[in-house]
Amino acid sequence: MVKPIWIARDPSLCSGCRRCELACSMHHEGWMWPEASRVRVFMPFPGLEVPHLCSQCMDYPCVSACPVDALSVDPDYGAVIVDREKCTGCGDCITACPGTVPFLHPGDNRATICDLCGGEPKCVEVCTEAGYNALTIVNEGPNIHRKLYSRNPVDTARDLAVKMFGEKGEEVIE
Repeated sequence: MVKPIWIARDPSLCSGCRRCELACSMHHEGWMWPEASRVRVFMPFPGLEVPHLCSQCMDYPCVSACPVDALSVDPDYGAVIVDREKCTGCGDCITACPGTVPFLHPGDNRATICDLCGGEPKCVEVCTEAGYNALTIVNEGPNIHRKLYSRNPVDTARDLAVKMFGEKGEEVIE
């Protein structure tokens, strides 16, 4: 059995090049279609780029929320797999996700989630090849709290801004 993997992300290292989006769409769609990429890079604030993709939460709330059992977990890699024939595009998986990561594909209006490219994530390949290392592969370990990474990209960017630029507190006038 193949050991499950996880894509660690460090938004402080993301350059915003969007190579990950292009590699993902090339792999899954056969052409450069960033709107259909399973990884998205958001720029909620100027100068802060946040890679946003499935965290493969340990309890998989998206899978349990699907009313038609169109989502399952790959037993080898731990990725969420979407059965596009069963999916009705209801969006329950999107609502259940703590980071609202799944989205409805612009081509067929079906749920779309990172499937880890069968254990060889193309987004990680191009990110590490470019030397950014904002996305890296981590072999599954018992202490990875993946749900902590499944957050809205605006919240992630806000925390990153505080980390990088500091938090300006209100002055107390007496």
